[in-house]
Amino acid sequence: MGYVEEVYAKVVEKNPSQPEFHQAVKEVLETLKPAIEANEELYRKEAILERLVEPDRQIMFRVPWVDDKGQIQVNRGFRVQFNNSIGPYKGGLRLHPSVNIGIIKFLGFEQIFKNSLTGLPIGGGKGGSDFDPKGKSDREVMAFCKSFITELYKYIGADEDVPAGDIGTGAREIGYMFGQYKRITGLYEGVLTGKGLSYGGSLARTEATGYGLLYLTEEMLKCNGKDIAGKTVVVSGAGNVAIYAIQKAQQLGAKPVTCSDSTGWIYDPEGIDVELLKEIKEVKRARLTEYAAARKSAEYHEGKGVWTIKCDIALPCATQNELDIEDAKTLVANGCFAVAEGANMPTTLEATKYLQENGVLFAPGKAANAGGVATSALEMSQNSERLSWTFEEVDNKLKGIMVNIFHNIDDASRKYGKEGDYVTGANIAGFEKVVDAMLAQGV
Repeated sequence: MGYVEEVYAKVVEKNPSQPEFHQAVKEVLETLKPAIEANEELYRKEAILERLVEPDRQIMFRVPWVDDKGQIQVNRGFRVQFNNSIGPYKGGLRLHPSVNIGIIKFLGFEQIFKNSLTGLPIGGGKGGSDFDPKGKSDREVMAFCKSFITELYKYIGADEDVPAGDIGTGAREIGYMFGQYKRITGLYEGVLTGKGLSYGGSLARTEATGYGLLYLTEEMLKCNGKDIAGKTVVVSGAGNVAIYAIQKAQQLGAKPVTCSDSTGWIYDPEGIDVELLKEIKEVKRARLTEYAAARKSAEYHEGKGVWTIKCDIALPCATQNELDIEDAKTLVANGCFAVAEGANMPTTLEATKYLQENGVLFAPGKAANAGGVATSALEMSQNSERLSWTFEEVDNKLKGIMVNIFHNIDDASRKYGKEGDYVTGANIAGFEKVVDAMLAQGV
């Protein structure tokens, strides 16, 4: 058994019932083989992989809060601080009923490489809770957030661990958490990112993940002799990432025709109306049925199905493992030539392999959706300097980072004889920087 197989077997044995974490580790370690085999003796001696797959610490805690009926509710909170070799831990807080320690570990592990790829000094971490903000009043969300930070504040700080938003955690939740952190510690510091513009937030942060996804996709197409203008794009999701991916795709001359939420999906052959979508999702927090009701050209369908629409480019921007092998076959049969991940690990391993084997350009999430965390790091810089940059300044920096990420992953794939395999390129480019730091800092 090789070094990679030994380490993966230990991960499965030591972390039972954590399939998402196993999947993330397997995907990364298998693609790292060329880089690991080139340095196997050193990496074994230094136990690099064993140290990489074991988080620095896993924090799990109780979050009691009082609902509007006066009933005490109890949720579970998590923070996994995975690796801080290249900078303070950085990664979002996910609030969703599906959250458990395995999902937080998978996200935190991916974050190590994603953060490394940005070229900015940030380490990997992730957190969250099985609390569901959907259907809760503002007061209930505030009660939860205050209780959550009352425990978490002991483990975070501007130079230690800087959480951000994620699924279920938007500006409202970050605001309540920041207010409580400030009350408890007496510190006004850049401890959370995704803050409101009036108290240390960054312009372009809301748009960053979606915009960044398109900047990288555009560069990937350009370097493969294709143009994004005039292409039909299918997008899944209707949250932050999807909305701004649709907006930027339109600005670049492409035509996004779908979006989806947890109950169904929209097909709008005339192109998605971004302003209407924002009104429904960001203002009303309503379902996509309202989009179809307000727009004659749109069709609403229950369940899952955006990948059945004929397209040139597919952008999965919803959640993990949403694009499976059957979807991949449908996309290929329909002539799709590029898939770029806006969400974290939205494509199953089987589907990723099938797409790559069939000549589809595939940009993995840890590269393609790094724009969000990159702009969070830019927010940290602005907080440290007590400055705020213009939208254009942040957007230009973001575009530079995303173009740079593509060239780094392209170079890494060529260096190890895997040209065009951007999954391998992303993992190796992210890994090499972290390992250099780990070796330099000793055990």
